[in-house]
Amino acid sequence: MSASAKISEQFDAVVVGAGFAGLYMLHRLRAEGFTVRVVEAAEDVGGTWYWNRYPGARCDVPSLVYSYSFSEELQQEWDWNERYAAQPEILSYINHVADRFELRSDIQFNTTVTSAVFDESSNRWTVSTDQGDKYSAQFCIMATGCLSSPRRPDFEGLDSFAGDWYHTGYWPHEGVDFAGQRVGMIGTGSSSIQSIPIIVEQAEHLTVFQRTANFSIPAWNHDLDSNTRDEWKSRYAEIRRMLLSGENGIAMAGNMWAAMEITPEQQREELELRWQQGGLAMWGPFIDVLNSEQANAIAADFVRDKIRAEVHDQEVAELLCPKGYPFGTKRVCVDTDYYATFNRDNITLIDIHDSPIEEITRTGLRTSGTDYEFDSLVFATGFDAMTGTLLRIDIHGRNDISLRDKWSAGPRTYLGMMTAEFPNLFTITGPGSPSVLSNMIVSIEQHVDWMTDCMMHLREQKLGCIEPSKDAEDSWVDHVSELANATLFPQADSWYMGANIPGKPRVFMPYIAGIGPYREICNGVASKGYEGFVLSA
Repeated sequence: MSASAKISEQFDAVVVGAGFAGLYMLHRLRAEGFTVRVVEAAEDVGGTWYWNRYPGARCDVPSLVYSYSFSEELQQEWDWNERYAAQPEILSYINHVADRFELRSDIQFNTTVTSAVFDESSNRWTVSTDQGDKYSAQFCIMATGCLSSPRRPDFEGLDSFAGDWYHTGYWPHEGVDFAGQRVGMIGTGSSSIQSIPIIVEQAEHLTVFQRTANFSIPAWNHDLDSNTRDEWKSRYAEIRRMLLSGENGIAMAGNMWAAMEITPEQQREELELRWQQGGLAMWGPFIDVLNSEQANAIAADFVRDKIRAEVHDQEVAELLCPKGYPFGTKRVCVDTDYYATFNRDNITLIDIHDSPIEEITRTGLRTSGTDYEFDSLVFATGFDAMTGTLLRIDIHGRNDISLRDKWSAGPRTYLGMMTAEFPNLFTITGPGSPSVLSNMIVSIEQHVDWMTDCMMHLREQKLGCIEPSKDAEDSWVDHVSELANATLFPQADSWYMGANIPGKPRVFMPYIAGIGPYREICNGVASKGYEGFVLSA
């Protein structure tokens, strides 16, 4: 920090982001007597659920477990309306939490953090914002989210387009009316799979440009009746314990047998059962589905057969059948009537894998040799996942080392929560933790609780800093990589690998062993006096 820098205010902790992670971090720290300032770029709370308002935006984790567990009163008083909550309901829930626990008074909205610099002389972070604030804090906590930096379209000629264009990650809050319009949709990931069935009902015609087909499973979404809600509420304590010890925190049973240990008839029966359950239940039909190419092919062929049976035009069906990567190694999508939508007369699917989009024109877009005319364009081009928002902030640790430089070959963390040479800098659900391979709320609460306990330990022991040792960090990075490389995940060009962002290092970023084993490791580290960390006065 330069000598001329003027500190606006001092806090024990500055938290960046006011989504699920930032709100719970604020609640926990305030309860333990820490002074906190949360800085949020949006006008209000919500994080990813504030920004992602595209048609059909919905969580792929059942709403009854996609919720906080820290308050018994909260989970008893809130009633979810659907099996899979839509964006407006989730945002209402987050606002209810912010109001119920009076969190807004410590949040600064409409403010973007631009830099965070560690001052070794004072063992404090200086956090600067685009509003000219400079906050000083012992702890800096990044609650920036894993899917919070939409990949903006970089097509040549976009500025020349005469119509309106939208990105699913920055959807207008007032909504969009596509009635009578010719609409072009670029991308067939999760957000487009959710929005296509709704947009096509409004548009005169929808043309979907697909580079890579994705596996999608029906949600079989439905309203929740009071009996179902009451039954869950009576068992919440038991359910929450189960989520913490399981693999993904979603309360879905995984199988304990390998595909080759059962007969083809049993394989089919299990796959059909999970298809009818819907959602992410299909992600784990066999214990070896993500380790064995043979087991994976059985699951993949089953889903492709379902697509062929659903889509009438078999040429279109073949385009929609994912090929070239194992089932489940990209995020499995969850949909409502996605494949059936391609039986409509007012939708066209264009394969751009071999004939990519060359440019956006004044009247539409051009692929190799073909011009298309549109009134509106929708870009569902995904996110710079896991690290995108973190690396947009100019973060400097000891010896003025830049986080961008340190992570230039891929993120390096210990437990996914801290990185060497950046003392007192915490990353909630950071790379190297279960994060996006889990129910995010379960992982968020586990991280926030662990971090809060750590900060209380430092305060009680009158310590100034905690940071990972380089050896501990190196061992953890190797461990995360070794586990991933024992699976089929690295075979896919997924956003888990950073493959959707040109120039981004190809590194599998989440921790794959599951919430239960990961939680045991974290608790063990803390019980051994924060093994692998360097604590200093």
